[in-house]
Amino acid sequence: MNVSRFSSADGSLPADGSLSPTAQATLLLTSYFSKASSESAKPLTNAEWGRFALWLKEKSTTPADLLVTDPKALLQGWHDARIGAERIIELLNRGHSLALAMEKWQRAGLWVVTRSDPEYPKRLKQRLKTNSPPVLFGCGNKALLNAGGLAVIGSRNASEADLAFTDKVGVKAAKEGIAIVSGGARGVDETAMLGAMKQGGVLIGVMADSLLKAATSSKWRKGLMDDHAVLVSPFYPEAGFSAGNAMARNKYIYCLADSSLVIHSGKKGGTLNGAEENLKKAWVPLWVKQTTDKDAANADLVAKGGRWLEADTEAFKISELICNEGGRASQVKEQMGDLFSMPAQPELFTETEPGPEIEPEHKKEAVESETESIVNENQANIVVNSGKTAESDAAPSGPIDFYQLFTSELQRLAEKPVTVEELIESTQLNKSQLTEWLKRAVDDEQVKKINRPVRYQVKNKK
Repeated sequence: MNVSRFSSADGSLPADGSLSPTAQATLLLTSYFSKASSESAKPLTNAEWGRFALWLKEKSTTPADLLVTDPKALLQGWHDARIGAERIIELLNRGHSLALAMEKWQRAGLWVVTRSDPEYPKRLKQRLKTNSPPVLFGCGNKALLNAGGLAVIGSRNASEADLAFTDKVGVKAAKEGIAIVSGGARGVDETAMLGAMKQGGVLIGVMADSLLKAATSSKWRKGLMDDHAVLVSPFYPEAGFSAGNAMARNKYIYCLADSSLVIHSGKKGGTLNGAEENLKKAWVPLWVKQTTDKDAANADLVAKGGRWLEADTEAFKISELICNEGGRASQVKEQMGDLFSMPAQPELFTETEPGPEIEPEHKKEAVESETESIVNENQANIVVNSGKTAESDAAPSGPIDFYQLFTSELQRLAEKPVTVEELIESTQLNKSQLTEWLKRAVDDEQVKKINRPVRYQVKNKK
């Protein structure tokens, strides 16, 4: 399991592409290094990783601590019906596969960003909480991951007229200095991105497959060489096309942007599903191009909360699509913490020569850890819709009391009698952690336990 040649002395993610111990462990636990059919142990899903990461945090353990000869002792007390300790150990024992895969991918110019790295997209953490992917593979300019911009979405088989319109949108965005965020697929996605690139604009591509090929493709070479493009994928970089992955990545396109524009949507398929999910979750404003195609679902999206776009590309500015929602795009938090993230330290400092103490104002920055979101994920509107300032959402200066967050959320979840299974579904906590906190809450007279069948209800409810 020795992959230490990828790690740095200070535990950060160095510019040369090597991996910190935390990044190594996260990759081992959540990523494929070959075709899925040839992997004996299935990597943890986003939700599974969230539960396991919370448990590690509660035990004052980091993923990096698991990179020992025998991590079994560290896993004592871990109980989860879907994630056995044997599965975790088997995933951790893939160090050789990780080293080989990383060497191959780095030769092609790929890099890795994990949720604990400062370069990880803040919008993904803010909007998706623990459903944000633990790992992003990518190539190009990492700094663009936090650029925001306009998500452009549409059919692979769009009409010539729609593609011509899309090209103009890409050009217009580039001239206004606004990034295009799309999926890199043929049709609308590719046209919007290439339109921006030919004008020297910024493009952010979220690939559902074949990232390794895209990294060396002549199609994106100019943007990558000019540092105006970044291509990312939460999936195995050599994965072929999968309808499931294509559907799953749609949320990331919306969540990396500040606003969105649907060029053409069919009555079914990924474009429609992704737009509907965005409307339901209210991640970003949804604009819809007008169309006379009777087989399009554009009008349906407007009926569900989207807004019609002016038919003439000369009649609007891309900036207006982002700013017309009351400045909503500016509400994205600038600092999003992670369970295992570390403050970036100057490279000249090492573990034996610590850097300067962080200034107090840095400690006051608004931070929402993914741990908080596991316990309190149903209060996402605190971040997006409440209109509170960053200062009012700021994290406490001391350690976060996750039990207190849990009992606070129980006031809503257990207003009426609720079973353990229902609480697991609501909080995404593993059963052992949940039952431990419930027992403590009963002892503290925060909740009462009801038998036959066993349920829990907050004390002040009758």
